[in-house]
Amino acid sequence: MGNSPKKSLTLSDWTAIDYNDCPVVSMADFRTTILDDVRNNYRICSFFGTPNPEEKIRLICVLANDDAGSVEVVAADTDPAFQSLTPDCPQVQAFEREIYEQWNVLPQGHPWLKSVRSHPPVVAAHGKAAHAGTTDFFSIDGEEAHEVAVGPVHAGIIEPGHFRFQCHGETVYHLEISLGYQHRGVEPALKDGPDKRTLHYFETLAGDTSIGHGTAGCCMIEALAGIDVPPRGQAIRAIAAELERIANHIGDLGAISGDVGFLPTMSYCGRIRGDALNLTAMICGNRFGRGLVIPGGTAWDITHAQTGELLRRLDEIHADAHSAIELMLNTPSVLARLENTGQVPTQTAREIGLVGLAARASGLKQDVRTSHPYENYRLTPLPVITRKTGDCLARAQIRWGEIQASFKFIRTLLADLPGGEVANLWEGKLPPQKMATILVEGWRGEICHTAATDSAGKFSFYKIVDPSFHNWFGVSLALRNQQISDFPLCNKSFNLSYCGHDL
Repeated sequence: MGNSPKKSLTLSDWTAIDYNDCPVVSMADFRTTILDDVRNNYRICSFFGTPNPEEKIRLICVLANDDAGSVEVVAADTDPAFQSLTPDCPQVQAFEREIYEQWNVLPQGHPWLKSVRSHPPVVAAHGKAAHAGTTDFFSIDGEEAHEVAVGPVHAGIIEPGHFRFQCHGETVYHLEISLGYQHRGVEPALKDGPDKRTLHYFETLAGDTSIGHGTAGCCMIEALAGIDVPPRGQAIRAIAAELERIANHIGDLGAISGDVGFLPTMSYCGRIRGDALNLTAMICGNRFGRGLVIPGGTAWDITHAQTGELLRRLDEIHADAHSAIELMLNTPSVLARLENTGQVPTQTAREIGLVGLAARASGLKQDVRTSHPYENYRLTPLPVITRKTGDCLARAQIRWGEIQASFKFIRTLLADLPGGEVANLWEGKLPPQKMATILVEGWRGEICHTAATDSAGKFSFYKIVDPSFHNWFGVSLALRNQQISDFPLCNKSFNLSYCGHDL
């Protein structure tokens, strides 16, 4: 444990701070603070660069302690280079690569400083130009050693990504994943907002996580503007978030079933996922929940008649899901394919900073809904479901456990929906020189939004970390010493977002 004094600021309850209150320390103290915090059970939520008034790049790091339920932020103005944290704290490896790519600030000593997204620099004066796929890859030599390249174009409806396998026979010794083919530019587009397109950007950051990112974005505006969400609006947001979790988990279990050739559950889950999406459509008219969450609350209410219909359909979906998924998880041939496949040990998951269901499947008790409860999760807690094996079976079992917990959670809320309005008015303006960080537990895992306003009350920067940004490296490590034919199964057991990564 380090002996240096604390140089960071503790944030509480998603409340905005004055931007100038964010502690800016020396690079030496910045490094010491982060490493000390990580040794004391903090983990990295976000780590990024942004220009400061002196035309240097300001590094900002957000850390969370799940045991204490606390979030801290620390910042430093850096020179063109700094000592890389990655050798001592592997979970920052992708963040440091991104900082170098976007701002041309060199993390000296980074063990593998390759591009993350391969998009043009954020501003012309900074950043390293790179092109997707044109990067170095590890290689192995020797008799029967060979290399398999897959993508970026895939057979099927899937987003672009390049996968480079280093194999000996059928065994994968290393997998490198190269993303960044989508060039979305969402974070720069959010700068100088909020405006008419801001909510659209939030909802489409990752198309299957419209409620998760929409809620995080709206919580950001509410924190900066200092407005509260009525209890009824909070309850409807939580119901929508759990419906999103149910639909995606059911879809993933069907896809995992398909990857091991167990067609009954695959076929049923495709239909049942649609039934779950239709519940969200019943509330707001859109199956992905777009237009439901707005700054100040929700745009739609749930009527008494809808409550009864939602409960009736929930029972039907739960019964159908129970039949299909229990069949899958109790079939010996399915278990034989899932057990011990794609393992990520607990210590490895902690070191590389896995989040969400992938972290919980590796034994990490990590769920923002419980560790940093927000909105209705303060009143109606959910259990944190974990497994220890870190394999494909654990990730499937976590999904089924969370589906059942979400059904119970939604029924509890629908049975006792608070009265009153669903939204408070937001006048469309933000105060100047404020900063906030928001953590929301999406269905994949932790979503982190950090933003600040300038002197005119516009976003001076808006930084987003989708859970996939943390977890793609976990897919690489899950493939080590696996048969290459297990890649689709391992990949599906994580089911990470390409577009959520390529922001």
